Amino acid sequence: MGENKEKPPVFCENYCVVCRGARAGNSVCKSIQNLELKIFGKNGCIWGAARTRYYGVTPDQKIPENFKK
Repeated sequence: MGENKEKPPVFCENYCVVCRGARAGNSVCKSIQNLELKIFGKNGCIWGAARTRYYGVTPDQKIPENFKK
């Protein structure tokens, strides 16, 4: 899992207000993200799906420790 050669998907992880807020514990963002996951599926939008492929976790989960710097 830690040897992915793709470029890291940065939008969902660093710039998406909804996903970042939800992972940080903001209840409004969590509600919006839950709705998004119901609409788009468990991997979320296209940026969430890219994050899921790269890190192996859905947009509502934090990235695994082995990916952190």
